[in-house]
Amino acid sequence: MDLSLSGCVNLGQAFERVRAVRGPNTALAYAGGMRITYTELGARVDRIASGLLARGLKARQVVAIFNHKSPDGIAAILACNKLGLLYANIDTASPPDRCVRILDRCMPAVILVDDAGTEAMRAISGPHAEKLVTLADVANGAASSRVEVAGVTGSDGAYIMFTSGSTGFPKGAVITHQNVLNFIAWGKHGIGITTDDVMTNVNPIHFDNSVFDLYVALYNGATLCPFTTEQVKDARALVKLADELGCTFWFSVPSMLVYLLTMRALDRSSFTRMKRIMFGGEGFPKAKLKELHTMLGERVKLINCYGPTECTCICSAYDITAADLQEMDELAPLGHLNADFYFHIDPLGSSDPSLGELLLGGPNVGSGYYNDPERTAKAFVQDPTEPNYRKVMYRTGDLVRLGDDGLLRFKGRVDNQIKHMGYRIELEEVEAAFSALPTVHEVGVIYKTGAAGGAGSILAYVNAHDGVTSESLAKDITAALPTYMRPRTIFVRHEPLPKNANGKIDRQALKALAQ
Repeated sequence: MDLSLSGCVNLGQAFERVRAVRGPNTALAYAGGMRITYTELGARVDRIASGLLARGLKARQVVAIFNHKSPDGIAAILACNKLGLLYANIDTASPPDRCVRILDRCMPAVILVDDAGTEAMRAISGPHAEKLVTLADVANGAASSRVEVAGVTGSDGAYIMFTSGSTGFPKGAVITHQNVLNFIAWGKHGIGITTDDVMTNVNPIHFDNSVFDLYVALYNGATLCPFTTEQVKDARALVKLADELGCTFWFSVPSMLVYLLTMRALDRSSFTRMKRIMFGGEGFPKAKLKELHTMLGERVKLINCYGPTECTCICSAYDITAADLQEMDELAPLGHLNADFYFHIDPLGSSDPSLGELLLGGPNVGSGYYNDPERTAKAFVQDPTEPNYRKVMYRTGDLVRLGDDGLLRFKGRVDNQIKHMGYRIELEEVEAAFSALPTVHEVGVIYKTGAAGGAGSILAYVNAHDGVTSESLAKDITAALPTYMRPRTIFVRHEPLPKNANGKIDRQALKALAQ
């Protein structure tokens, strides 16, 4: 039976199709030998879906998941797909206060947890505490056979992906069932994923790169290999595990691959079955990319991908060649957009129409931000070339140049959003966290880029009370910001920060200080 998702109008139907075709084949493979077939995974999905229905949940409600990538954690996502529930994977390592702000925004009907004893779980109180349910409790009942929910359409939300927000409050991008179905098809026809592939999942489950891992693998009948946070930290062991599991496809942020290279965990004999290595979420330093290409490029295809969270994770992919590594002072091209997108470049008043902010349109543009109409209206705008009917585009905030070769190239940002360690971070959210500290008078946060496209650093300049030190601020800020958003260096002053003519903190002056 051919695995085709043609005719499926939602992700629940699509998974049933995959389960019917791929039943005895491995869906999930874990380090240590545990393997879960599609039939077994489907049974878990049915049990969890039945447990959620028994608790009175209805389509279009929200389920928050503190997810550690266990088989039940993966099944919980698929159960939400089947029931027409929007799920939001929450960073289990994020500070409790930030978790609560996210929960306040999406107001989940249920909060599913792998381990109710974690620090984040203990800190959740008030109206959210009574919603906590362990996955074991939800999954331990009898399953209603082939749970079906009528009326879930392609335009219904499938998940909410929370990213950094410029107001200091995380924003939740809503992606629909049809967005994801299109994305799955692109993974099959555009990237070439087949049922023979064994795909890594080194990306955190709350991070948008994991959308590719999960959906493109499982909904195309491939095998997904989820790696834990601890496994990802050990470079040599991670490479060994990927080989032991027979992984054929790797996807991560460039920083992860740079880490493997820096730790000398990779050599020409590594990744024995790997066919493709895809990376995205930030620029790949050319020197390290060249090192990787020299090491593995003869037998492994290297793919640079690009895409905002708000547009279903990825909108372009570009195969790296030796010719791309001749020019070392610019990043690799973003390439051509996939068939589900079209674009405009807003020159922002410049006379050069090939350089400006990238606007993305097409069927993979998401539905906006959950419970946040103001920011939705600002970012999801009317197509400027179509005055006659509603046609939405997403303002990426990314500066790009369209070359004579038809390829897009990333040239920076139009705002204070950065890409760091693969995450999109609004520097205003970092500033807001410092400003909330009672010992801080004012703060300015900047990003110092690395040499030749290398990893950069978040730097904070703080005017604070007497006696406050960098060390004390670094300790205080851990309660407000996840690890990847914390400044590498905090410079403490006991005098006002430099201001521009408008009386605002002069970030250009701070950048000059950073040099």
